[in-house]
Amino acid sequence: MKLNVKNIRYLSADDWRVLAATEQGSRNHELVPTSLITQIAGIRSGTGVHNCISNLAKINLIAKIQNAKYDGYRLTYGGLDYLALHAHTKSGVMYSVGNQIGVGKESDILVCADETGKQLVLKIHRLGRISFRTVKANRDYLRNRNSGSWMHMSRLAALKEYEFMKALRREGFPVPEPIGQSRHTVVMSMIDAFPMRQISSVGNPANLYAELLSLIVQLAQYGLIHGDFNEFNILVEERDEKDGSVTLIPTIIDFPQMVSIDHENAEYYFDRDVECIKRFFSRRFGFTSDEPGPYFKDSIKVIKKRLDVEVSASGFSKKMAKELAAYMKEHGVDGDGDGDAGGLDGEEGSDAEEEDEPGQQIEVEDLVPMDDPLAVKDITATTLITPSRFAAQMTLFDIRDSDPLPDLSECKPPMPMSTAPSKFGGKSTKSAKAKAGWAL
Repeated sequence: MKLNVKNIRYLSADDWRVLAATEQGSRNHELVPTSLITQIAGIRSGTGVHNCISNLAKINLIAKIQNAKYDGYRLTYGGLDYLALHAHTKSGVMYSVGNQIGVGKESDILVCADETGKQLVLKIHRLGRISFRTVKANRDYLRNRNSGSWMHMSRLAALKEYEFMKALRREGFPVPEPIGQSRHTVVMSMIDAFPMRQISSVGNPANLYAELLSLIVQLAQYGLIHGDFNEFNILVEERDEKDGSVTLIPTIIDFPQMVSIDHENAEYYFDRDVECIKRFFSRRFGFTSDEPGPYFKDSIKVIKKRLDVEVSASGFSKKMAKELAAYMKEHGVDGDGDGDAGGLDGEEGSDAEEEDEPGQQIEVEDLVPMDDPLAVKDITATTLITPSRFAAQMTLFDIRDSDPLPDLSECKPPMPMSTAPSKFGGKSTKSAKAKAGWAL
């Protein structure tokens, strides 16, 4: 699904309380009873809770389950998106959201900005999105998993990526700067670079090749193996030197599948990362190294630091790691990037066609300036800007969607009791009974 933020401006404080109550109840209920939502939300008026539930259901932030044994609602990915964005906005991490710039097998990448207009990246993990591709091959999956567990795995993936990114950044590895994390989302710095898969040629591929293999070895010396080290997860930045030459600076992204060197298949993942780089350079740049290796056993002879142990102790526990690893293994999320990394089968696959190519101009429609993240002015403009200028004009605007959500303005507020239509012709109960001759 795509992120659609246009209805966020209509949510009231009570709507947020009910949405958060549904999320809290989802921790131990696949279908959260309406009575439990009312109890957790703590809104005095029972009618107010039901009005909020109606509003949230109309814009698909919560949903019913067919043939349920009791009255209740489940939290949707759209509702989880809104809660995460609301948390980032309140904490000051993020001020505005822009267009989608990439889509992975189980994540969406969008441009966002903080209050100063600094351009950032919002990554939304959507584990479970590709699970339906394997339903025919493994029909037992849907009997043992539900949307709640997918959301739980998405949270774990976001937390793991954020924690590992912090640790790697602190040790000087070329990774984006982690800015914030909430639920299944991570906000990180924007890297002015191109994915390596979009580069057709380089002046000296040997230097870039050596640096990438060196990074694989360095990660192992810090107790980690990327697990998906390929052209899809490496950004290459061009830096002009004083002598007129151009230096290529690689940056590593995407860390949910990262494993420890103590993993039972650590050597396999290490060798696969090395082979991915060798295969890509041979196929794309026609470069093949005469030197064999590097090899896993040689790389871990000198251990500088155990970041895997450090991250496990800082919040991302071993239990969380095992849960996420089991999911990754079951659904092939830790693939080497030769599959459908750019999109998905069916409707989701169309997202890949919207990815911007290098140097392409972005057409911004319905550009809406923001004075308040939740109060958007109705100003429409159409202009063409390049990606480098996009940060200066970053604002909150409606994401184009082939199936847009209904507008919250369509949710009519409850009518006063005195004017509410009734079977007595719109009159109050007392006057209607008197006209009918009832004894009062």
